[in-house]
Amino acid sequence: MASLGPALRPNQWVPRSAYLMLAGMWTVIILLAWMVAPAFFPKPGRVIQAMSEMISTQGLIAELATSLGLFAQSLLIATILSLGLAYLTVVAGIRPFIMALTRARFLSLVGLTFIFTMMVGGGRPLKVSLLVFGISAFFLTSMVDVVASVPREKLDHARTLRMGEWRVVWEVIVLGQMGATLDVLRQNAAIGWMMLTMVEGISRSEGGIGALLMDQNKHFNLAAIIAVQIVFLIAGFFQDAFLAWLKATVVPHAALTTVRR
Repeated sequence: MASLGPALRPNQWVPRSAYLMLAGMWTVIILLAWMVAPAFFPKPGRVIQAMSEMISTQGLIAELATSLGLFAQSLLIATILSLGLAYLTVVAGIRPFIMALTRARFLSLVGLTFIFTMMVGGGRPLKVSLLVFGISAFFLTSMVDVVASVPREKLDHARTLRMGEWRVVWEVIVLGQMGATLDVLRQNAAIGWMMLTMVEGISRSEGGIGALLMDQNKHFNLAAIIAVQIVFLIAGFFQDAFLAWLKATVVPHAALTTVRR
């Protein structure tokens, strides 16, 4: 237990074994709190039973696969659009327009449903367009800050190497900030994952885990709601872990500047 001492003080490093022990302790505490929760809150056994019933009778896994496909398509489109627009902020004539687009993050998706329906129709195109809009609004804002944060000294250094201006953009901003870009992608993927259930609730064609969750919520089936949320949480965890692995693979040097506390 002596190895856990630093964990109670700020800015201290703890060995991996101690960190895993702490994670295990918190898991036990959360499970115990769940067991003694108020009577209206379903116990773990009831939630597991509800999850098993939904897998066998309501196609929970198939609905999750539908949602994952929808989300992957939307995230890919949003990433391409957001990165392209963010990198174009290096051109002063285009920058005001792109800065205006970043204000779209204050708009509500619910209020835009009719507009997108008229533009792309209903069904999957509507869900993709709503998700792309929601993810891009935040992704673009974060990436504009990443581009603006590049020190001028790095740009000047690239120019001394006789690089043209677009080569400077590629080498210093695109490649040089790849680690920060993947961090932004990871953060905004989590935001988009939270939006998914709302979008699938707005347009229920093709089903999806969001539509399934809305149905359980309509019938006040709390055990089933928690079961779906757990599945949703686990899927989000693996999504986040994949993006963390992607960053470690594409830009392994980025981890050298970070000290794990």
